[in-house]
Formats: sequence, C-alpha cells, structure tokens
Amino acid sequence: MSSEEAAELKHVLATLDDLSAEALGAKIKEYGITAPETKNPLSDPYPFNLMFQTSIGQSGLSPGYMRPETAQGIFVNFKDLYYYNGNKLPFAAAQIGQAFRNEISPRQGLPRVREFTLAEIEHFVDPEDKSHPKYKEGIVNNETLGYFIGRVYLFLTRLGIDKDRLRFRQHLTNEMAHYAADCWDAEIECSYGWIEYVGIADRSAYDLRAHSDKSGVPLVAHEKISEPKGVEKLVITPVKKELGLAFKGSQKNVVEALEAMKEKEALDMKAALESKGEVDFDVCTLGKTVTVTNKMVTIQKEKKKEHQRVVTLSVIEPSSGIGRIIYCLFEHCFYMRPGKAGDEQLNVFRFPAVVAPIKCTVFPLVQNKQYEDVAKYISKSSTIAGISNKIDITGTSIGKRYARTDELGVPLAITVDSTSSVTIRERDSKDQVRVDAEKAASVVREVTEGHKTWQDVWSTFPHHSSASTEE
Repeated sequence: MSSEEAAELKHVLATLDDLSAEALGAKIKEYGITAPETKNPLSDPYPFNLMFQTSIGQSGLSPGYMRPETAQGIFVNFKDLYYYNGNKLPFAAAQIGQAFRNEISPRQGLPRVREFTLAEIEHFVDPEDKSHPKYKEGIVNNETLGYFIGRVYLFLTRLGIDKDRLRFRQHLTNEMAHYAADCWDAEIECSYGWIEYVGIADRSAYDLRAHSDKSGVPLVAHEKISEPKGVEKLVITPVKKELGLAFKGSQKNVVEALEAMKEKEALDMKAALESKGEVDFDVCTLGKTVTVTNKMVTIQKEKKKEHQRVVTLSVIEPSSGIGRIIYCLFEHCFYMRPGKAGDEQLNVFRFPAVVAPIKCTVFPLVQNKQYEDVAKYISKSSTIAGISNKIDITGTSIGKRYARTDELGVPLAITVDSTSSVTIRERDSKDQVRVDAEKAASVVREVTEGHKTWQDVWSTFPHHSSASTEE
C-alpha cells in the first residue's frame, strides 16, 4: 500500500480507544473487516461492562458488583492506615485477594480468567512532592512512579522472568484510565504474545476524593507548617437547636450534609439565605429535599492562621496479576536437555532458588542404613531451618532421582555418599561441591534465601566430580 494509506491505518490504530461505538462500527464496515475464520460480517459494536453484576438482599432487587480490584478497601480505610503510620508521609499499604472481571473470551489459560488473584500496593504521596530518595533520573511522570517501575523489573527478573522478554509500555493519552496521571504496563512475552502482567499507575487523588465526596468524611493528611500563614476560610456553623426543632430525628443527617458542602454550594446558599431567608437543600442521606432557613445555619468567611497544611494525597499503585505471573514463570523457566544416553529429552524447570517451591532434595547414594540416617538428619535440620525439602530413600538410580528433582524445579540436591560429608548439586550446571554433613542445611538456606549465590558456594567448597554419579 502507499505511504499515505499506511499512515492513515497507523493513525486509526493509535486512536481506536477514542472512537465511539458508532464510529468504530463505521470503521469496521469501511475496511471490510469480517470474522477471521468464517468471513461472516461482524455485528455492530456495543458497550460491555467488565464487572460482574449480582443481586443483593432477600428480594434480590438491589444490584451489586463483584470487585474488579482489591484497592478500594485500602482507600476506605485510609484514615486508620494513616494513623497507624504515625501520620507520616509517604506510606503504603499492600493487599492480595480475589478479583473478578467478566472476560469476553477466557480461552488463554491463566493469563485471561474471570476469577483471579490480584496483589496491589497503594503508595500514598504528597501530590506536590512525588520525589523518591532511590530515584535518580527517568522519563516518567514522577520519581516515585519511576522507582516502582524499577522495583517491578527487579521483582519479575528475580522471580525468573526472562529480561529479554519483558518490556514496559507507557499508556497513550487516549487509553489512560480516567483517574490516572500516568500509567505504565509491564508486559511479558509468552506463547499468547505480549500480555500485561503488572500495571504501575499514578492514580492521582481520584480515589480518596471520590470516597470523601460520597461519605462526607475528609480523607486527608495534615502537614505542620514551619511558619504559620494567614488564610481566609469558609466556616459553616449549623445551629443544632433550630435544626433539632425542625427535623427532630433527621437532625444529624442535615447537619452532616451542611458541613460537607463544597465552597461554591455554601456561598450560593449564603446568598439565597440573605436574599430570601430560606433555601431548598438536598440531603442525599435522607433521599429528599428540605427547607433550610437563615436561623438554622451561619455561613461566613473568617481570617485564620494556618499551622498545618491539609492535603488529599495522590497514590502510586503497582497492581499484579499473580496467576499471569506464575504462568509466565512456568513458560520462561521450562527447558529440555538430553539424558545421558542422548536418546531422550529430560524436562527441567530453572526456578530461581528464592521462589522454587521445593528448595532441596536429600537422598543417600545407595541403600545403606548409615547413609539413610544421615539423610534423615539433614532433612530434619533443613525443616527446622525453614527449608522446604523432599527426602528420597528409594533404591532408584541416582540419575533418575536427579531427573525427578530437575523436573520439579528443585535448585539443589544433597546426596549422602559418606557419614561425614555430602555433595550438593546445582540443578542447571549439574556442578557439585563437597560439604560437611552438619553444614549442608545452612549452605542451602543461604542460597535459597538469596544471601549467597551458587557461584559463592562453588568458590568456597571443594569441587566434586559428578562423572560417576550423574545420569
């Protein structure tokens, strides 16, 4: 096609999210797009809600929605979390749990399901100071957001995700969520293509403001000012005696609604009360409009000295789909290598030691009671040290036992071939070192907890030839 046609198509692809349902339908017809397999014409596009709707209550007439994210519980509990952190900034809260999205086509295994485990961090920051002490330079909206992009990269690569199949993509302005100041996706390549696995968003102050508006409870932080400054403040003072006589049991609802008014609404009420003496006032918690007179409330501007700054915080949110990450971890860590005879392929998972479900296997080289006693001692010592291990005292050949542990992704194998010392074998290199039996559990723990690498172990202990014992 011509360069003009190519440029037009690139423009359409870049602005798809801006198109209305009608405009998108027109584009489908304009380009003659049909169903890929049947070539049948497509129906007109229509809006689709990714949230699951359900019914609440005995009658089932009240609609509800299953949560599409875990984050809102953190925002609702903001005041308590802020208090628990000693009213200091910045601070963060993390949550992991089930989330639900009504996927149109859940046919991609763990990467696209309707019920999944979601892990989210809400890192609250001053909207006027999003600097981060561990950030130096970057191209993102602010330092704290950049810091979390870096931490997500380290997290995924240390899990075992291939760094050459990991990328970060910034959302275009036309696809940015309505609440976001900036948003980046960590995308991983797998057999289903490039898919988003972690979203890192600057959600600005959208959530806290939304909850404050609906509840009437200010979800704000307070920062002391070194030099107090004079400001003009709007003061709303409900006259509770008059309100009680007029509204009796509904007095509290009217008081809360008056105190929660925004400045423009309050000034409009003040003007109406001064000119007419009364005004109609909508109280959402009562679900009706009431009449408020000038005897029931005073609204005036007063000059005050501020000793603290009141601010609605922004939040930086890394959000991770755990099932998707685990799926990619399986794909990126799986490989096959030839067996000893060369006529078969053996399955191996190269899970990093820090995330491998089973950290080590322990088995005697041959069936021998003394060797078996040492193996049981090492297994028990490993369990006490918090190391997940698997003991194998069957008479199967050592090569087959190694192959079993490699297929489970076990990073280290301890083989008892004497009563005083043992060998420790690393899964991927198949290299072995000789270690005192009493030290075996501590060596494994240092490697699996990330305090030492296998290279550290290899350079510290005597090497053992595996020629006679490997496969």
